[in-house]
Amino acid sequence: MTGRYYEEFEVGETIEHRRRRTVSEADNQRFCDMTMNQQPLHLDSAFAADTQFGERLVNGLYTMSLAVGVSIPETTDGTIVANLSYDDVEHPNPVFHGDTIRARSTVTDKRETSDGDRGIVTMRVEAFKTVDGDDDVLVCSFERTALSLKRPEGDGELEGDEAT
Repeated sequence: MTGRYYEEFEVGETIEHRRRRTVSEADNQRFCDMTMNQQPLHLDSAFAADTQFGERLVNGLYTMSLAVGVSIPETTDGTIVANLSYDDVEHPNPVFHGDTIRARSTVTDKRETSDGDRGIVTMRVEAFKTVDGDDDVLVCSFERTALSLKRPEGDGELEGDEAT
């Protein structure tokens, strides 16, 4: 388990996620098949050639899902109760087969649940690709709100004199 407990998130903190993934044609095809999304812009190269993009686009929901996936190890791996919402989703630039995606999350809010047993953490997740050496081309952004476990009692980090 590498995720963070509620107490370990700090509002304003930005987490650069280590994992990256190069999106293949097979990734896009499988995602479209699994979700029954047969939009020709994602799957039909002849159709896509006649669009403003000139080639097939990776399904935007795959891009968003990938951004969530690469963020999990440093955020909620093993410490999440549930994802509560995804809001304000934007896809400002297209993703094509062969693009490599990276992500970062910025903690924008956190609060305890009404019973105080868990916490709610909201993060702004941004996904980027590299174009012509620019590693910061934004391809997807959204707010992700997760219900998080609190650190179990007796599992606290040592502080002060106890740490030495």
